[in-house]
Amino acid sequence: MRLDAATFLLQWATGGLAFLWFTLRSQEISSGYSKLLRGVFGSLAGFAVFAGFFFEVVLVRELASITVALIAFATITKKSAQFDLFAVGAGVFGLIVSVFSNSTSNLFVDLLRVLVGAAFLGAVTDLMLLGHWYLVQPGMTRKLLNELTNTLLIIWPIEIFVMILPTGMISVLNGSIDDGWDGILGYFWVGCASLTGVLAWFTRAALKERSYSAVMAATGLSYLAILTAFGTDLVARALLAI
Repeated sequence: MRLDAATFLLQWATGGLAFLWFTLRSQEISSGYSKLLRGVFGSLAGFAVFAGFFFEVVLVRELASITVALIAFATITKKSAQFDLFAVGAGVFGLIVSVFSNSTSNLFVDLLRVLVGAAFLGAVTDLMLLGHWYLVQPGMTRKLLNELTNTLLIIWPIEIFVMILPTGMISVLNGSIDDGWDGILGYFWVGCASLTGVLAWFTRAALKERSYSAVMAATGLSYLAILTAFGTDLVARALLAI
């Protein structure tokens, strides 16, 4: 499947709002956090609309992105997480349509990569943002951060698995697919994929420490995990679209 900005941005927004619901469901965090994330991911969905109309229109995907943005901004002050699920549903529908419109090889594998990628990017982004929110609301328990970290550790191997399904990153590593850099990009992907898991494990270990600085250390590790997670998803998608 081709890697395009509109689909990627909709992935990111959909995954982020899905894990916003995941975090809000326990009602242990202030409404400011939901305002922040709905603003961020609503904006990403808005950028997805512009990217779609600027590069190549997939009308249903663009309508889905508009719906996600509208729901996010219309409910930005709401305490309930139910509306976030409506936005996620619209986003998932748009992503599925995008896969059907752009898939050039294995439709099922392309669909898995897009949907798992949305969850992967959403989890790691929300983990970093939630860590920062402890600066604003330091009295929160670490349960929410632990839950997101554990979820990321579950999604991480699934992300790697869907990227090595044929035709996948194994073909890049063995030279069947030329990355144009004598295999360097394939090994760069291996490094990003491995480091994402390592950083998530270290994040979980940091959260076991009692000092408040441990939360800040975990947040710093999640910053690095975002970089490697994006490398894991985007580098693979770009190479497999060649």
